[in-house]
Amino acid sequence: MKPAPLLVLCALGPEVWALRGGDWRGAAGGPPVLVRTGVGRRRASHAVRRLLTSAPGGYGAVVVAGFGAAVAPGITPGDVIVADGVRDAEGNLFAVDSGPELSRALKARGLTAHTGVHHTADHVVRGLERRALHLQGALAVDMEAAAVLAALQEIRPALPAAVLRVVVDTPERELLRPGTLPAGVRAWRTLRAAVPALVDWHEQNRAQRGAAPPSGTLNHPTPSTLPQEAS
Repeated sequence: MKPAPLLVLCALGPEVWALRGGDWRGAAGGPPVLVRTGVGRRRASHAVRRLLTSAPGGYGAVVVAGFGAAVAPGITPGDVIVADGVRDAEGNLFAVDSGPELSRALKARGLTAHTGVHHTADHVVRGLERRALHLQGALAVDMEAAAVLAALQEIRPALPAAVLRVVVDTPERELLRPGTLPAGVRAWRTLRAAVPALVDWHEQNRAQRGAAPPSGTLNHPTPSTLPQEAS
């Protein structure tokens, strides 16, 4: 039976554009299904639920990919932060087992990759709030991933999943500063360059399935042991 393709979810059109132009040769299941969900948890949840219920069994794995913000110091625009867990604003933590494996695939392709917890916020996070999230254990912040993982856990809990963000802004270089445009171009190029690593991860994951639990399968969300940020 022909393998199912990757489902790749992005919030923004430029993210889809970057990934569409990447080198998907050899991807299991052929070219990926690239979908722009729109920004925010509500839109991301609606999109992934619609896709999974309209095509049950139609995808080999789900990837949430795009641009994001670092909340930890010492990370450079253009670096990739791969999630080994995603925490939502309510304090639930979704473990993502694919993090170390995908990070190794990115490094093997010459990219700078970090692995750690992503925090899904309901608003753009700036200044002191970034520091607070880092003190709570996060490396990156986005606005969609937790909603996607929650929907997967409910509808297709055995479907392998991965989350990655290419850093555009950092605590030292926040958005709307003069360096934002060059950082955005660098992040766009890095996201496109990450495609072969996604192909590698998907193939390795597919080869392992059947012999062991799928790498990247979501664990049930648990209340985070990290303190929540102040409102």
